[in-house]
Amino acid sequence: MSSIALVIPDRDLSRLVAALQLHLPEVVIEQWPDIQQPEQVEFVVVWKQPAGSLQHFPALKAIQSYGAGVDSILRDLQLPSLPISRIVDPMLATAMVRYLDTMVRMYQLRLDQFARQQQLAQWRPKGPRKLTSIAVLGLGELGQAVAAHFVAEGLTVTGWARTLKQLPGVQCFAGMDSFAAAVTDADLVICLLPLTSTTEALLNQQHLAMFKAGAILINVARGAIVDERALLAALDSGQLEAACLDVFSQEPLPAAHPFWSHPKVTVTPHISAVTNIDTAARQIAENYQRSQRGQPLLHPVDLSKEY
Repeated sequence: MSSIALVIPDRDLSRLVAALQLHLPEVVIEQWPDIQQPEQVEFVVVWKQPAGSLQHFPALKAIQSYGAGVDSILRDLQLPSLPISRIVDPMLATAMVRYLDTMVRMYQLRLDQFARQQQLAQWRPKGPRKLTSIAVLGLGELGQAVAAHFVAEGLTVTGWARTLKQLPGVQCFAGMDSFAAAVTDADLVICLLPLTSTTEALLNQQHLAMFKAGAILINVARGAIVDERALLAALDSGQLEAACLDVFSQEPLPAAHPFWSHPKVTVTPHISAVTNIDTAARQIAENYQRSQRGQPLLHPVDLSKEY
């Protein structure tokens, strides 16, 4: 009998296991590293799996990401050459839009400044920031939903992606040659890019200098897309007025990291959009059954694009 292995370190997976058993009551589901019969594992669900860990499953047929991203999977140099799928959760877009709408309103009302003033017992009223133009970097499913939301809110929205998109109300750009055009007039830039070999450290000194002076950056994609030293320098120089960061190169963010105490940085612990367990369980179960029948997986990953 084939089984499913959950290779998801440092998480309580009891709710996921229970949800999967509702859909697959006859299937054995084991959790790494306590895999009793690795030779029977034909399907794995992974998230930040230890390098080389999938080499222990000789009968493996398919790999399922537990989230929408696959960058941590593809970093494994010993990754088997097998079909890979990712979770596509409509609720992720809803959660992301809510998070970003909240953060944009926070910056509009200067709540970040007033929070700092409270710590210093300073009474300094100010009017709202003028945030009328937003640039969205990354126009996948989440990026498109976010861009559409801010268009509906009456903001001027530009979008930038690897390939040119056509989105109602959004001025779209594509390719590195048009990066500056996409961000130069934006009061606030939202990063929703996938992490690939092309986008790693994309937001470096050169590209942050293309932002409008005094712009605000929100990163809800992957921490490694931002050159952290370059971002700190841009904040200190005033090139950027503020940054809201939900993702980091190292997570959890180390206690000594300067982001924690920087007066212009808002930190949230990677909570902008969290995978819904029930939605994930349904897709995992469907893809397990597809792999058993030799059918293509739902939401396959294009390795040439790295997402």
